[in-house]
Amino acid sequence: MKQLDLRVQKTKKNIYESLISLLEKKTFECIKVSEICEVAMINRSTFYAHFEDKYALLDSFIKDLKENLKEALDTNTHITNTKEYYLKMIELLLNHIKEEKHVYQAIMQNNRNSVAMDMIYDALKEDVEKRLAKEENILHNIPSSFIANFYLGAIFNIGMEWLRKNKKESKEEILNYLDYLLSISPFYKDEK
Repeated sequence: MKQLDLRVQKTKKNIYESLISLLEKKTFECIKVSEICEVAMINRSTFYAHFEDKYALLDSFIKDLKENLKEALDTNTHITNTKEYYLKMIELLLNHIKEEKHVYQAIMQNNRNSVAMDMIYDALKEDVEKRLAKEENILHNIPSSFIANFYLGAIFNIGMEWLRKNKKESKEEILNYLDYLLSISPFYKDEK
């Protein structure tokens, strides 16, 4: 049984990699199951044993990618304050983007749909809402979804911009910028 499970995992991984390879060259809509099978060097029957169609394949792939991001975010446990939590969250997001750079670029390069961006945003929002649910609401009964959206706008956009600019700044530079921005108010100067 373990051997079969390993074979299934290897086949799924091979199919995923074939999809990414094709996404680097053309839009998802133009990709045919026969092309995925050809790149993966499998029969169509093998493909259909794992996925109903190419849309089910993409859905499964995005779900697996989201789970990897959520697992990374779950390591953000030793936090003492809000600033530290969000700095660690952006660091984990940037690490995930860096590790999966070829995947995100393939999805975003020829495919202008928002499937990858929606997945990232949902994973981040779920993490924030999960943590807010554990904390006492100290922000005067503001809904947790509102608080999550407020903070996630910055984190999400910074991560996506970093990916689009092909990591022009280093991860450390971005974390330093955010550390500074979370510590000051740029709109008011101290009056003396």
